[in-house]
Order: sequence, then C-alpha cells, then structure tokens
Amino acid sequence: MRIAIIAPGSRGDVEPYLALGQGLTKAGHLVRLLSHSDFEALVRAHGVEFWPIGGSVQDVLQTTDLRQTIEGGNFVKILSQMANEAQRGAMDLARDGLAGCRGMDLLVAGLGGIFGIALAEKLGIPLLQAYYIPFTPTGAYPSFIFSALPSWLGSGPNLWSYHIARQLMWQPFRTADARARQEVLGLPPAPSWGPFDSEALRGYPILYAYSPSVIPPPPDWDDAIHVTGYWFLGPAEEWEPPAALVEFLQSGPPPVYVGFGSMSNRNPEATANLIVEALGQAQQRGVLLSGWSGLRTAELPDSVLMVDSVPFSWLFPRVAAVVHHGGAGTTAAGLRAGVPSLVVPFFGDQPFWGRRVRELEVGPAPVPRRRLTVDRLAAAIHEAVTDQDMRRRASELGSKIQAEDGVARAVAIIEQSPGIRDGVT
Repeated sequence: MRIAIIAPGSRGDVEPYLALGQGLTKAGHLVRLLSHSDFEALVRAHGVEFWPIGGSVQDVLQTTDLRQTIEGGNFVKILSQMANEAQRGAMDLARDGLAGCRGMDLLVAGLGGIFGIALAEKLGIPLLQAYYIPFTPTGAYPSFIFSALPSWLGSGPNLWSYHIARQLMWQPFRTADARARQEVLGLPPAPSWGPFDSEALRGYPILYAYSPSVIPPPPDWDDAIHVTGYWFLGPAEEWEPPAALVEFLQSGPPPVYVGFGSMSNRNPEATANLIVEALGQAQQRGVLLSGWSGLRTAELPDSVLMVDSVPFSWLFPRVAAVVHHGGAGTTAAGLRAGVPSLVVPFFGDQPFWGRRVRELEVGPAPVPRRRLTVDRLAAAIHEAVTDQDMRRRASELGSKIQAEDGVARAVAIIEQSPGIRDGVT
C-alpha cells in the first residue's frame, strides 16, 4: 500500500506516527510522513519518506505572545492563538497536503491532522484515525480536556465531555478549514459541528497508541477500536550518546531528568535556575534538557548537566526519575523506562497524563507549571526518588509496557482490515 501519515505538532506529537511509519515501511509499504520542516532530518534518519507541510512549528511556538499564553495554561486561549496562525497558513497547508497525499491508497491522521479529512474527501481515499489519547466518546471516563470531572457524575457527563471537547478543538479552526476546502480543494465547507461523521472515516478501524495497562479499553467501545500499545521510536542507527553525558552518568548515582520539551517559558533562565535550586534542595544530581524553550543558566553546578537533545529510550532507563511537561510521548517513554514520573503540565492533554500517572501511583501528584516553585519541585522530586512502593509500581508497569509491541499490532490491524484492503487499487 501507499500510505501517507499526517503528523503536525511538536516532536512528541510526531514521533509515534514516525514509529508507525517505520513499522509500515519495514512491512513493505510505501510510506510518506507529512509534517513540519523542523522534523525532516529526524524522519529521514529513520528511513521514512518526508513531505514538508506548514512551515516551522518551532518558530510559531517561540513567539513571545504564545510563550506567555502557554505558560499560563489557558487551553481555550492557546487554541485561539493557534487558530490565528492556522488562518494565515491554511492555504499553504492545504496545497502542501494535497500534493503530498496524491497517489496514496490510505491516509493516517490523529488530532493534529484533522484537515486530512478534507484531503481524504477530495482524493476519494479512506482516512484511518490514529490517536495517542482517548478521543472516541465513552461513558467510562471524561475527555482529556475535562479530566478533572468527578467520577460520581456518571457516564452521561463523560460522554458529553467528548462532544464538547471536539467542538472546543474544531470551532477555532473551522474558518481556516472552510477556506482551504473551498479555495484549494474545491469542496463545500464541513458541517458546522465538524467533519467527524465524514464518509472518509466510516467502516475503518480506529487505533489508539497507548498501553492498555495505562488506559484500559472502555467496555462501550466496539470491536473496530483498538488499543494497540505505544508506538515507540528508537534512536537512529548512527546515533551515539555524547561522551560528556556518558561520563556524567558514570560519575555518580543515577540523576533526575528534567525537561519540558517544546513547551515555551517566558524566562528560560529563571526556569532553569528554579530547577537547579530544587535539585540541590532535594540533594539530587540532574540532567537538564534545554528543549525548544532554550532553558539556560549562567552557571551550572557539577551535579547538573545540560543537554540539547537525547533519545528518551536511551536516557530514561539510566535515571532515577523523570520530570517533564506531560506530553503523551514523554509520558510514555517515562512509563516504559520503569521509573517514577513527575508531571509539570502546561496545557492540553498534559494535565490528563499527570492525573493518570498519579492514579496509577507511579509518580507524585502533578505540579502545574503556573504553580511551580523551588519548594514544590524539590518535595516532589524527593518523593519520586525515595518512595520505594512507588518505584516498585513504576518498575512493574514498565515491564508490562516493554512486553508490548504496539507498532507491530497496529501494522497487522491496518493490513488485515477488510475495509482498507478492499479499497486499495
């Protein structure tokens, strides 16, 4: 099959789809991954064809206004600002996407690739939904946007929370989608409430790229919905760990990893200083990831090492605990490593993952970014490193996740789906 995977977003959003693309490529399919120019080298290094769409997402996330909004954690306001960016780039995104998807038999997309529905309609090919967080309505638990809903409310509010979440995510982008449909694709606008019932989606499986040990499949999902296990991406074949990092890891007890990935900070130096002070107060060594926000500090003690980038699959099994923003990919890597995770959520699905880590008792209670202080961070790090029951549970969950092969299961489902096979020419 010729398969196009649409994967916009940050690196944590892209990596699971790249892992799936790599698995499909090894199974003999022609795979093309559509994403921002920031990830071309990453995609090609893992043997998957790359097609650029939408320019640089890093440039968008580094704008001063968006940094401030992200740090504040107001998800609706963040969506509004991102929708403004989408308005400006909608036409190019549609043109790039259409060119990249021509000649394909199947499209694969998740939350970030909702515009892929219009492309599937235009080209007359199926779109397989693939997510790394629950998106299909269920009465078992609420949507990630409303993850704090109390359980005593029951199944009704849980079901409605998904429909409300879809609208919160769709409405800010509806105008941009309509313009791209009409001016580039020659299609009528999607229904006011979104394209979620499009013919391009019907009759095909839905894949969820997380472990059933982390989020069990709810009983009200049908047999077409599959929780496959995580889609993990390993280091590129030619990657070698930096000598300074290897030396640091070997020079003392396992450090604590701290990094917020693509999340922006208004004052990266102040944030880095807070982390270093908290590590000192907790009496722990640390590996600090600079990330897209450019965490930096004028001076680092010998007990802390700053790194620019390192594969989590290599690093996390070598640390005592991981402190991160709660992105789906970073959370998955921390859980697989079998060490406690402390989530410092900014917005979006991050509070959901922080809450889930705590519910599984494999990490301390999350500390929202807007409430992060030296004392709170130090106390949570101390708990993660010293609570032996927590560490045992984290190790046991890690072993379960390590035994899964989510990519292989997803590839098998795609290949065996009658709806997909019958539609391939």
